[in-house]
Amino acid sequence: MKYVLIIGDGMADDPIESLGGRTPLEACKKPFFDSLSERGELGLVQTIPGGFPPGSDTAIMSIFGCDPAKYFSGRAPLELAASGIDMPEGSAAYRCNMVTLGGDESLPFEEKTMVSHSAGSIEGEESDELINWLFAQEAFASLAREARLTVHPGSSFRHLAVQEGADITGIVLAPPHDHLNEQIGPILPRGCANAEVLLELMKTANRLLEHHPINEKRRAAGHLPANCVWFWAEGKGAKLPNFPGRFGADGGVVSAVPLCHGIARLVGLEPISVPTATGEWDTDYEAKTKAALDCLESHDFAAIHLEGPDEATHNHDLEHKIYSVECLSERVAKPLCAELRERGEDFRLLILSDHRTFMHNGAHGATPVPYMIYDSREPAPGSGLGYSEANGEAGPFLNSGVELMPRLFGR
Repeated sequence: MKYVLIIGDGMADDPIESLGGRTPLEACKKPFFDSLSERGELGLVQTIPGGFPPGSDTAIMSIFGCDPAKYFSGRAPLELAASGIDMPEGSAAYRCNMVTLGGDESLPFEEKTMVSHSAGSIEGEESDELINWLFAQEAFASLAREARLTVHPGSSFRHLAVQEGADITGIVLAPPHDHLNEQIGPILPRGCANAEVLLELMKTANRLLEHHPINEKRRAAGHLPANCVWFWAEGKGAKLPNFPGRFGADGGVVSAVPLCHGIARLVGLEPISVPTATGEWDTDYEAKTKAALDCLESHDFAAIHLEGPDEATHNHDLEHKIYSVECLSERVAKPLCAELRERGEDFRLLILSDHRTFMHNGAHGATPVPYMIYDSREPAPGSGLGYSEANGEAGPFLNSGVELMPRLFGR
């Protein structure tokens, strides 16, 4: 028996007026998803635990069977684990996004706006060059040395920073993707003395990066500049329960997102990268599917994480949110199932969105998401319903994402 997990990051949503009151899941053409849902179990699951802000960190941890209330210590340490970097004792890790701030240069920093959480999805080489240049400028480097803060470039807008001897008690750092087109004053670092240190680094970064040649070139080409860094997703360390030991199956996680690879490494699964994967709606769907199938030749479990729907939603790009979901159905799930049948393998497949991401504001939501579990042996009556948020209400309701893995493995 093979076990497969497909996560369409942020593909669940609320009804949208421009779609006639339908959600993107209801409006898109996804016949294969719907056929699996009709013949399988369809329900709703609360992937975001009570008291936690909505995000992929806690949602995906819970999907992999790790209760965030017991194990979550911040997103950045999970992403750091993906690179195999050990945090020194007493350190804190942060996500260090390259972002675009809008507003006239004469405006106070607090009055600028969050235009893009990803600096317009800046490419890896440009992003790495900018972050390395920034940390080499004495005006910034001196502040970083005093703060005992170092950076680990992430080859996208997603960099990581580690701060030795950091006290983050009471600190409040806001996810930039939840505050698009908002003035940044109310969401700047606060809550403790160390927040002021990070804020000064951000202000200095904005001043230095504003007219970097790469940013001037990006503006001239009609792209957004990466004119600031944004610290968030703080944490002190991460240890997670072993997945093969709990579920009796080993395997890997195919993703372009460091968070997923970090969780994979910490639970004892193989992080699998695909060179042509982008983490966007234009990723190489076929290559990611092949990577999962290759994993299943010698292992019993494979997960495929697709970031495209979430990033499209953050960018207020409804067309490509719908496109991403359609690709997950017809270019990932359909060929994957066909190949497993060709191999003569029985399999169980879990498909879901880790959380909702809302087109109306580009932010994550904590409301339940639809899940479906399909068994190739089809031993039980199916739901008879296509895969959508509303149809999920007719099936079982799971109070926690932690219930999903035992359900997938039939326990």
